Amino acid sequence: MTLVADYVLQRLSEWGVHRVYGYPGDGINGMLGAFDRAGGEPEFIQVRHEEMAAFMACAHAKFTGEVGCCIATSGPGAVHLLNGLYDAKLDHQPVVAVIGQQKRLSLGAHYQQEIHLDRLFADVSDFCQVVMHPGQTRHVIDRAFKTALTTRGVATIIVPDDIQEEGAVPSPPKMHGSVFSSVGWSQPRVLPHEGELRKAADILNAGEKVAMVIGQGAAKAQGEVIEVAELLGAGVAKALLGREVLPDDLPFVTGPIGLLGSKASDEMIQGCDTLLMVGTSFPYSEWLPDEGRAKGVEIDIDGRMIGIRYPMDAHLVGDSKETLKALLPLLRRKEDRGWRKKIEKHVREWNAVCDKWASENFGGTINPQAVAAELSPRLPDGAILTADSGSGTNWWARHLKLRDGMRASLSGTLATMGPGTPYAIAARFAYPDRPVIAFVGDGAFQMNGMNEMITIKRYLDRLSGPAPFIFCIFNNQDLNQVTWEQRAMAGDPKYPGSQYIPDVPYAQYAELLGLKGIYCDNPKKVGAAWEEALACDRPVVLEFKTDQEIAPIPPHIVASQGKKAAKAAVKDPERTGIATKGARQKLSEMVERLPGRH
Repeated sequence: MTLVADYVLQRLSEWGVHRVYGYPGDGINGMLGAFDRAGGEPEFIQVRHEEMAAFMACAHAKFTGEVGCCIATSGPGAVHLLNGLYDAKLDHQPVVAVIGQQKRLSLGAHYQQEIHLDRLFADVSDFCQVVMHPGQTRHVIDRAFKTALTTRGVATIIVPDDIQEEGAVPSPPKMHGSVFSSVGWSQPRVLPHEGELRKAADILNAGEKVAMVIGQGAAKAQGEVIEVAELLGAGVAKALLGREVLPDDLPFVTGPIGLLGSKASDEMIQGCDTLLMVGTSFPYSEWLPDEGRAKGVEIDIDGRMIGIRYPMDAHLVGDSKETLKALLPLLRRKEDRGWRKKIEKHVREWNAVCDKWASENFGGTINPQAVAAELSPRLPDGAILTADSGSGTNWWARHLKLRDGMRASLSGTLATMGPGTPYAIAARFAYPDRPVIAFVGDGAFQMNGMNEMITIKRYLDRLSGPAPFIFCIFNNQDLNQVTWEQRAMAGDPKYPGSQYIPDVPYAQYAELLGLKGIYCDNPKKVGAAWEEALACDRPVVLEFKTDQEIAPIPPHIVASQGKKAAKAAVKDPERTGIATKGARQKLSEMVERLPGRH
């Protein structure tokens, strides 16, 4: 007899799900038996922690465009999913979570591991439903997928333990209350009103210094973005989630924007008279033009997000690609290319500055900027790049130059620690023949990345191969991004009680698991270490012992932040950590730039 659990997996498979990331527990015993009977379609991928399962589901959605899927047991297992699911929610990725629950008989009795899961998942989910009858299963699953795809969000299906073991009802009886749903969904074509398109075109045609900011919503509009930028003589800055949209070798691409951004992006934004935002909800007002100084046009498929980051004059609610296609015939080519030439000059100057910074080292320690800079020209074609949250993200954003066909992502809006490693694992499962490289700080690696090396060991035969699979670890024994935030925002010296983390032999740990471990503490051998890792046919933990005193300097420094960082150094230079020549030099650069934009 086919059980509800079997039918759930069958329906997931019909929706195109091939892998379900999760961890076992007795609240999903029925589902685990069904996975065994399913024979790998879909396949249960055993991770080390449910949070990692949700991160992997989110990454699968990001890198494939498909719905990601994860599963967890009732009670604590369900709770563990939440951070990864919030990552999907905030970055607008379609993910379906299947969760076990105690038997219906025990609900309301304060039973072991009984949690009001529908309440717990109400905020993170655009759809959350408990299956209370076998005949519900079909339409609950179908609506979960339709909702996740339509809202680009999270949908949660809660299946009590006893329901999993009941006989399936693929087609409910034709009676009042029964619902007959179908598998299937199609991407709508969403276009703004013609009058708003003309209004936007008039604004863009009138502008003399047009700046563009793009995000992940422009992912399928690469050609249209380039064509618009060429017509308008604009430069293009990329929010972190949109950094794969355009390759970095285009001369008018100014790179990232914001705290982790480039000076070229900042100069363009602060000098523009017209701002065009495409598929991004970049939230930081301090990195956008002052209110009233620039005209604004925005394209976003979500009308709830249009015009809430900067006051816009034209609000184009629509799909980025389709909207840009409709806008292009209305735009006039700008004959004066002075603004474009200025942008391209600033891009060249910024790249030269980054190269100079990366070439420096102090006291024989490895400059973390050099780790990214040495990899950049060695990046294999088609590489998929992931990053965790921390100071290493700065170097990932600024010094890695993406070429056409490369992919890159991280936790953008939630900016949580922990996803760099599971993102990379999910990317490798989805694309076993493509190079995958993760940038992870030692703090995030200790938090959960080291455990996921065991997941790699579990599937080593499938995750190995000629395409490189590398986890680059920045070992500086410091929760470095927070350390610098303490200095710049509070004027406080480094507090070792919260910031120090122990030195762990990550490369040796990898060797214990049967992976390849490479350790480098010599500034002159960074390039050679990368070449060794890129030539390896099994997963690699590439550990660099890096200088913790290289400041992640933003492209413009707010005066109060620079003064507070200097104050922190004066308070106690040794405990602050700003005691070496290199760190003092970087801090001096920060302060010297204060007379500029505040």
